[in-house]
Amino acid sequence: MTRNAKTRAVVGWARLRRRLRSSEAAFILLAAIVGLAAGAATIIQQLIAHGAQGLIYGVSINRLSALGSIHHPWKLVALPIGGIALVLLTRWLARRRAPVDVVEANALHGGRIPFSDNLAISAQTLLSNSVGASVGLEAAYAQMGGGIASLLGQWFALRRNDLRTLVGAGAGAAIGAAFGAPLTGAFYAFEIVIGNYTPAAIAPVIAAALSAASASRLLGVEPYLIATTAGRGFTVIDYLAFAGRGLVCAGFGIAIMRMVTFAEQRLQGWKPIARWRPVVGGLLLIPLALASPQTLSAGHGALHLDLMLRPALSFLAIVILLKIAASVISLSFGFRGGLFFASLFLGSLLGQLFAGLINASGIGITLDPNDAALVGMAALTVSVVGGPMTLAILMLEITHDFALMGIVLTATLISSAITRELFGYSFSTWRLHVRGSAVRSPRDIGWMHGLTASSLMRRDWVSVSAGTTVAAFRNCVPLGSSKKAIVTDRHERYGGIVTTDAAFQSDLDPASDVEAISILPDTWIQSTTGVDELLSIFDREGVDELAVLDAERRVIGVVTEKYARRRYFEKIELSQRELFGET
Repeated sequence: MTRNAKTRAVVGWARLRRRLRSSEAAFILLAAIVGLAAGAATIIQQLIAHGAQGLIYGVSINRLSALGSIHHPWKLVALPIGGIALVLLTRWLARRRAPVDVVEANALHGGRIPFSDNLAISAQTLLSNSVGASVGLEAAYAQMGGGIASLLGQWFALRRNDLRTLVGAGAGAAIGAAFGAPLTGAFYAFEIVIGNYTPAAIAPVIAAALSAASASRLLGVEPYLIATTAGRGFTVIDYLAFAGRGLVCAGFGIAIMRMVTFAEQRLQGWKPIARWRPVVGGLLLIPLALASPQTLSAGHGALHLDLMLRPALSFLAIVILLKIAASVISLSFGFRGGLFFASLFLGSLLGQLFAGLINASGIGITLDPNDAALVGMAALTVSVVGGPMTLAILMLEITHDFALMGIVLTATLISSAITRELFGYSFSTWRLHVRGSAVRSPRDIGWMHGLTASSLMRRDWVSVSAGTTVAAFRNCVPLGSSKKAIVTDRHERYGGIVTTDAAFQSDLDPASDVEAISILPDTWIQSTTGVDELLSIFDREGVDELAVLDAERRVIGVVTEKYARRRYFEKIELSQRELFGET
């Protein structure tokens, strides 16, 4: 290529980047391309996982969890062998930092995800699901969809908020492709990955979701459909009954999330098996799979099978306990995956059990088990994953039943509200919280990481030496020159703050030491202290200035409450403007 040709290519690339940053139509087109790629990636991952399950367990038409029994129990040795492979893969990946998932990337990193992290999470999830661990593939779907979007967005140097929108669109498109439900994918993007609904994000997110669903249809994937009873209405009693279903599901969702975390924390402290947890977990899953193959994988096949066969209540109760145990073991012992699909299956079982108990109670209420299963699917998954509208729209798209929409919304909103009130996290954000992250939702808080004490402090403070008398202080710091002075020793280490007003009190002995009237000798901050923690310290201590110290307690700056709050609110206002596309 000649020099002029290279120059033209560089200029053309720069022009294309500017076009994407300034043109809404160009951005929507990019989102549609991301949707196509995300849909194709989802189908490829499905084929890999289901092909591996067919190779290992011999399943062909039916899903693994729909098997009536394990005809060749020795094949379940694939679970601990898969655990060994996962240990080796994780050990190789441990040479680097922990991979960033889409929710964390959008909340903390402005949508930036190293593509190697996408491959790592996808590989771990595919391996876990392929051998039959009780985890879903949605983590891999959303990660690859969002990861492809992040890669393209970084290539085109998109603005932070545009990149977050594109990553959410890619992740939602992947989920929409998995179900053949584009509106579900769009709401997944808004509620679970982006964290809000904004006018500027609607068109690109919908474009991506429609493209992904179209790609899955073109590749021959049938939509995820469940038949319901047509031509019936719901009474107030039905709404109340299913509202109770939402309460029960919220309790189950919180219990499952806490059990997974409790088990993980206990196992991390158990050194003899620390490195080989997936292998031990695989061994523990074998007796559960022998008791019921419905504990294997995410549970798609078992969900449809149980809805069709209407099993006994005792069977439903046993499978619920076994499936919860399998999910807790799979996740706490180190298998990688999500709880979205497993929650749908568990919710359907809980719904059918709930309807059976109500119908058998003799209280005069009759609930359709199919309806109860669908409401349970939505209510439990909302508790675990979040996104009440996502699950309500999913139920609408897989049933095409508008009459059911009302009771689904009732149950999901109640389940969501109870979970937020009593727990405050979805499963993904809860696991980030356990790791020490401040993320409570996918909303963008990454801008706060750059707003630290070092960026807010001033360096022109007034200091006095420890041992200075009040009289000497009055000479050095006359009234009107400064409101405060920092007390330091001969090594410039912090000793407290002396206010000028306190030093000029008429009843003070001029020969006394200023350290006697100093305040906050043990209250200070580091340069890395974030603005949220900084403001909470100001509120707690009731002061308007704090000293910033280095690792050796030497003073390097001073932060005032007034300036910190002003910068904080400026950043919030800027963030809000960007959300709505304002410059």
